[in-house]
Amino acid sequence: MNFGMTLLEWLKYHHEKVVFDKVSWMGVPFHKNVMDAWIYQELIFKIKPDVIVEIGSENGGSTLYFAHLLDCIGKGKVISVDVSRASYSVKHDRVLEITGHSSTEWVIEKVSELCKDKIVFINQDGGHSEDQVLRDLTNYSSLISIGSYFIIEDTLLYPYAGLKEGPLVAINKFLETNHNFVIDLECERYILTANPSGYLRRIG
Repeated sequence: MNFGMTLLEWLKYHHEKVVFDKVSWMGVPFHKNVMDAWIYQELIFKIKPDVIVEIGSENGGSTLYFAHLLDCIGKGKVISVDVSRASYSVKHDRVLEITGHSSTEWVIEKVSELCKDKIVFINQDGGHSEDQVLRDLTNYSSLISIGSYFIIEDTLLYPYAGLKEGPLVAINKFLETNHNFVIDLECERYILTANPSGYLRRIG
C-alpha cells in the first residue's frame, strides 16, 4: 500500500510508524533507519575506530549494535553519553556509560580524556535543536580523527516538518567556520537515509 508514496513521504512514514515501533537490534529498540545502519558498518569496518562516541543512546539498541561491530573488527570501545538511563537496558564489555548532558563541562572533559590519541568516530543522536547540535559539533569535533566521521542524525526531520531550525542549520553554520570537515554525499548512495547532509568527514 506504500508504493504510491514519494520517497520523502515514505521516509516520514518510516520514521513515524516503523522506526520507533518495529526496529530492534538483538531485541533492543533501535531508533535508526536501517539503511543508515548499513552505512555505519561500512564506515566502521573501513576506519576501525578505537572509540565510538554515541551522543544519545536512549534504549541502547544502537549502542549494542556499535559494540557488536567493534566485536567484529576485534577492537574498540563505545562511549555512551546520555542524560538518563531510565529506558537503557544494555550491558556489554565494550560499552562505557557516561550519564550526563553532552554540553556539561565534566562530560566533555571525560570524553576528551578517553579519546586522547585515539581513532575516534562520533554519532550524534541526542538533542536535535539547532543550538544543541551546534554545541555538540563545536565541543567534540576536534576529537574526530582525519578520515573519520561526525554523523549528525535526523537531519531529515526539519525539512519535511517545514521548520526553519534544526540539525541542518547547525551543520551549515558549523561548516561556515570549520573547514576541516566536508559533507560526504557518498554515504547517501542508498538514497534512503534519515541523515541527508549529516555525514561529516574530517579532511584536515
